[in-house]
Amino acid sequence: MDQLFKLKERGTSVATELMAGVTTFLTMVYIVIVNPGILSTTGMDFHGVFMATVLASIVATLIMGLFANYPIVIAPGMGLNAYFAFTVVGGNGVPWQIALGAVFIAGVLFIVLSLTSFRYVLLDAIPTSLKHAITAGIGLFITFIGLQNAKIIVSSPATLLTLGNLREPMTALTLIGLIISLVLLAYQVRGYLFFGMLITAVLAWIYGLLALPDTFVAAPSGLVATAFQLDIKGVFTSGLYAVIFTFLLITLFDTTGTMLGVAEQAGLLKENKFPRSRGALLADAVGTTTGALLGTSPTSAYIESSSGVAVGGRTGLTAVIVSLLLALTLLFSPIIAVLASIPAITAPTLIIVGFLMMNVLRQIEWQDLEEAFPAFLIVVLMPLTYSIATGIGIGFIVYPILKVIRGKRKDVHPIFYLFAVLFFVQIVFFTH
Repeated sequence: MDQLFKLKERGTSVATELMAGVTTFLTMVYIVIVNPGILSTTGMDFHGVFMATVLASIVATLIMGLFANYPIVIAPGMGLNAYFAFTVVGGNGVPWQIALGAVFIAGVLFIVLSLTSFRYVLLDAIPTSLKHAITAGIGLFITFIGLQNAKIIVSSPATLLTLGNLREPMTALTLIGLIISLVLLAYQVRGYLFFGMLITAVLAWIYGLLALPDTFVAAPSGLVATAFQLDIKGVFTSGLYAVIFTFLLITLFDTTGTMLGVAEQAGLLKENKFPRSRGALLADAVGTTTGALLGTSPTSAYIESSSGVAVGGRTGLTAVIVSLLLALTLLFSPIIAVLASIPAITAPTLIIVGFLMMNVLRQIEWQDLEEAFPAFLIVVLMPLTYSIATGIGIGFIVYPILKVIRGKRKDVHPIFYLFAVLFFVQIVFFTH
């Protein structure tokens, strides 16, 4: 064990890694409830997506733990699942099979990038301000979806949107669930989102808003409904190049940023460099590709991994333990399906995750016009257009224009000009 994970070298033990694994699992296990709930809105089978979510997470996290030896967990990313369900499928009317094809292609490209140094070129081409804006914009978009699902915000003929009826039982329970999760967060309770969902579920059952299944435990089933259903040919006939690029772009820099942050927290960076970065990125790339084959949206490294690091996790053994715990959730699909069907249980998680993602806005230089305004457009237009890709695209178009106007055209990476042209063509000629 010590030889495989270098426990003594990193100043940890099996007991510490076990505690770290349990802690990380409790902070991220909400995804096995939320992700199938979101993707099932596209017509995908809930149980199939649930199994795909768990299996893709296990595969990617095991690769991370056994080959890269990092205490980092990988699972379908929040934001990427919303983009898949509400923009690509719901907004553009693309069948979910074709959307899975786009995820698969993005995953394959990610694998290629992980094996070459071009990944650094691609990351360096995107300005830091726009990276932060994309994260914040996705957060605002997720929050908006949570508010809509709970009917805290509803459509209005006069103003497009307005405040919903807060006295409706499900809406009122959502607010109660949100308060519960926020209190747990304020007191820094490990797994506050998961425990907040459980407490809200109990309240929903008490007030007759939740009907318990006949059995809580059942053999895993349903994967046949989503596995290998992807339509790769349809991706090209539908011209979903911007969708592929968006999946790839978000996954690449979101994963890289999260991994660097967690590795720095664990003291695993060497001279500010990320050792074994190829294996770490490859874990996520394989997770995304596997997820597409099985039936789920792209995977991403989870910032919740930092909770395990905080209690001493320093090696891949933490990730392996999380994988084993995730495998156990496969037996509880009946109760998980019920929990995911109640907006009051899932909406608070969407709202709070969105709030946490907005934190990066403070890192944008708001006094710099050509940096701040494109970032502002990305953040605002994602929820207003109900499209993550459109928000990114318009921000990417405006950024080089402002730089050129201000006489700073050399500050823009040559590849970024290509990104801007591609997004311009996509938005102007193919969006509608």
